[in-house]
Amino acid sequence: MTRLTVALRDTAARVDAATPAHRDRAVDALRAFAVLGVVLGHWLVTALVADGRSLRAASPLQHMPWLAPVSWAFQTLAVFFLVGGHVATRSYASARKRGTPYRRWLHARLARLFGPVVAVLTLWTVVTLALLLSDAEYGTVRTLVKLALSPMWFLLVFAVLTAATPLVTRLHPLWPLAVVLHVDVLRFGLGAPDGLGWLNLAAGWLVPYTLGAAWTRGELDGRRSGWVLLGGGTAATAALVAWAGYPAAMVGVPGAEVSNLNPPTLAAVTFGLAQCGLALLLRDRLRHAMRGPVAWAAVALVNLSAMTVFLWHQTALMATTAALLPAGPLPGLHTVPDGLGWVAARLPWLIAFVLALAVCGAAFRTWERGGGGRRLRPSKVVRAHHPVTERAPHV
Repeated sequence: MTRLTVALRDTAARVDAATPAHRDRAVDALRAFAVLGVVLGHWLVTALVADGRSLRAASPLQHMPWLAPVSWAFQTLAVFFLVGGHVATRSYASARKRGTPYRRWLHARLARLFGPVVAVLTLWTVVTLALLLSDAEYGTVRTLVKLALSPMWFLLVFAVLTAATPLVTRLHPLWPLAVVLHVDVLRFGLGAPDGLGWLNLAAGWLVPYTLGAAWTRGELDGRRSGWVLLGGGTAATAALVAWAGYPAAMVGVPGAEVSNLNPPTLAAVTFGLAQCGLALLLRDRLRHAMRGPVAWAAVALVNLSAMTVFLWHQTALMATTAALLPAGPLPGLHTVPDGLGWVAARLPWLIAFVLALAVCGAAFRTWERGGGGRRLRPSKVVRAHHPVTERAPHV
């Protein structure tokens, strides 16, 4: 056994020993899987194709729509909001017991949520100005900025739902689900303006958020609720795709007439219900798996860096793509994603993206700690009971 292996195992053991016995490790595991699912999904279905001096966004799902089931594995946003609703309502209940005013509770949560955003906005403001002054093609600049800032919509929606936590604490998920249903009937059945669909940006993600609140109330403790959500959500999604004309892909596809994600459709919401059901069914297995010190330390580390990973993963992809343009076009990085050869070539590039993300993390991680350059060890953070619930994106 190497010295490095011994050191890693010792660190994992300290993190495990420092974790309070009452902590629900399944919550942290679900959040970690949701974060990694979004990141890997973006890295696999987002391509920047080099076309002379310009870069344009493309997706393998444009050329290989039969790969749509891949999007089902990596579209984990519903799990984000399920866990977020659970954590936020639990946190708010705890704050009320301590006598903490709503304003102070909300300020603390939003400050931790939006603090790291400043670094992203600052960097991309500088990069955008530099690109425009260097006479870069406007379409390329627009593509890069759009990809870099795309994670922001999630934070805005989540901030709104967090602020509304006291109002939705006892809201039944069927109410926002009914809103989504009626909006889609008006859009796709009665010819209402497509702009009406943006109501679903709040209503659609409010469905899993309110499921998280029901989890806090103990209404989803039995396995029956998980099976109902999984079975009902799966059946509804299959019916909507097969007979109602909804896209099979659960992510946005450039050039597609209808997107299940922008804004969320009924199919995206029912698919999210199935995901939430599966997540609830896996809780006991995850709690058992997280008893292993190594597995738990890995989950704690992902949660500890979740905001950094979430906010910077698209920048890591673009930095890698741009830095290697002089050597291109490189298969799987600068080429059109029009075949399985591109997919095979893409997989090794994930390692480069991870390394670029690690550089971003090293440079900007102090923003996630609230600045000041103070470094926190995972064991210390877990012991303080801040990490996974307080420092990660509150989802």
